[in-house]
Amino acid sequence: MAAVTSIMRAHQILIAELDALLKPYDLTFARYEALVLLTFSRAGSLPLSKIGERLMVHPTSVTNTIDRLERAGLVRRRPNPRDGRGVLAEITDRGRDVVRRATADLMAADFGMAACDESELAAVFDALRTLRIAAGDFAP
Repeated sequence: MAAVTSIMRAHQILIAELDALLKPYDLTFARYEALVLLTFSRAGSLPLSKIGERLMVHPTSVTNTIDRLERAGLVRRRPNPRDGRGVLAEITDRGRDVVRRATADLMAADFGMAACDESELAAVFDALRTLRIAAGDFAP
């Protein structure tokens, strides 16, 4: 219980700090993650189902996230040319600019982890690795 409570509290602290850093861009960390994912994709676009799979979130959350990003002019929806029923989310030039500037701010703040040195960051990653492998986040 102590370990779980500590992890959950650390999550709350980090999300609050990251969301505060992203507020000037009208982003939350969840929306930022979706934009970053799109910037890393080959064509700057992905099917909504793929976004959910890669971010490990429910399809409803993906729809909500893309809706908000689209209203802000950071992404646009377009038909998937490979699947007549599917929809792609595509990052806009404005979205790329926002990601670039927001990432610079997050990096300057060490993504909310400035209180930790490199060895502590490595220890946190290592401590959570077994749990993440068991959940299928990545292969051992």
